[in-house]
Amino acid sequence: MRKGIFALLVIMAGLFLYLLPPGTISLSALQHSQAEFAHWHAQHPVLAVMAFFGCYFLTAAFSIPGATLLTLLGGAIFGLVQGTLLVALAATAGATVAMLISRYLLRDWVQRRFSRMMEKVNQGIRRDGGHYLFALRLAPVFPFVLVNLLMGLTPMGVVRYAAISLLGMLPAIVVYINTGRQLSQLQSLGDILSPGMMLVFALLGLLPLAARWLARRTAP
Repeated sequence: MRKGIFALLVIMAGLFLYLLPPGTISLSALQHSQAEFAHWHAQHPVLAVMAFFGCYFLTAAFSIPGATLLTLLGGAIFGLVQGTLLVALAATAGATVAMLISRYLLRDWVQRRFSRMMEKVNQGIRRDGGHYLFALRLAPVFPFVLVNLLMGLTPMGVVRYAAISLLGMLPAIVVYINTGRQLSQLQSLGDILSPGMMLVFALLGLLPLAARWLARRTAP
């Protein structure tokens, strides 16, 4: 049963990539097609919103490369407010589905195979899992694909996972959406988040963990 589901997911992801026009997953392609996307959105606003949301959701759910470029496109087409809302909801929904896929396909096997290690991990997740997840989401240096995969192996609740993921991803999403408003002037994806800004995000994510650790150390 699980092998069949896994095969279906792989086929769906492959079909999604196959249907994309050649060369669309690149910064230069988005810049060259920006006017066409904007015109299509003006002519069919509701369809454009639905298509963008569905495309972003599939990208996040099946860990398909291109989420960063789609976020920039969202800013270029929909603006700061609507673009942030669409990307935040689609990214959260997709990440949650990716986590559930990992949980359904892998968690039982991993929990049995590495029972002793996972027992400690489970205890840590129940105690500080929300803080760890928030820190990982807020620091863009850690691949979101691994976050979805690893958290699916733990007992973290789905609603809690989705809510914390949304809060943790939101600052970076706003930065990328705002940058996407000047998509035509962007030279490189590396220009969006400077090392200094990434360090700030990482430190902000670590603050709850540091406060939790300090509270435990100073408790009578």
